[in-house]
Amino acid sequence: MSTRENKAVVAQLWQDLYRRDFAAVGAHFHVDGEYTDVPSPSDDVARGPAEIAARLRLGLEPLDRIEHELTRSVVAEGDMVVTEHVEHWYWSSGEDVALPFTSVMQLRDGMIARWWDYWDMQTLMGAAPQWWVEHIMQGYR
Repeated sequence: MSTRENKAVVAQLWQDLYRRDFAAVGAHFHVDGEYTDVPSPSDDVARGPAEIAARLRLGLEPLDRIEHELTRSVVAEGDMVVTEHVEHWYWSSGEDVALPFTSVMQLRDGMIARWWDYWDMQTLMGAAPQWWVEHIMQGYR
């Protein structure tokens, strides 16, 4: 796949994610694809489309709304696409946070093989309501 085609796959992933179509997000991944949030424990890696969709659903589905600000850099070379962006999370209980991310994705044959998200845990935990923290601690498996 070309760099332009890989960027298009990632752009579609973002569209699916922020519509919260978790099945469509999972469908972008290889059967052995991996996703993790780097601040989480090192062994906390979702593998495969269904597990990746479940992990994303766990954290994002309870949000009242989520907005994506892709006004920063998108860099692509070969099979790698790196996106610097901000997610704005809003909980129905009134809390909100602007959470900067750097997302590193490696693609293979037009599908995502690896997605590592880099962000600051303190920024999220300083804003998140206790009920949401308790919810995500239950896990997705």
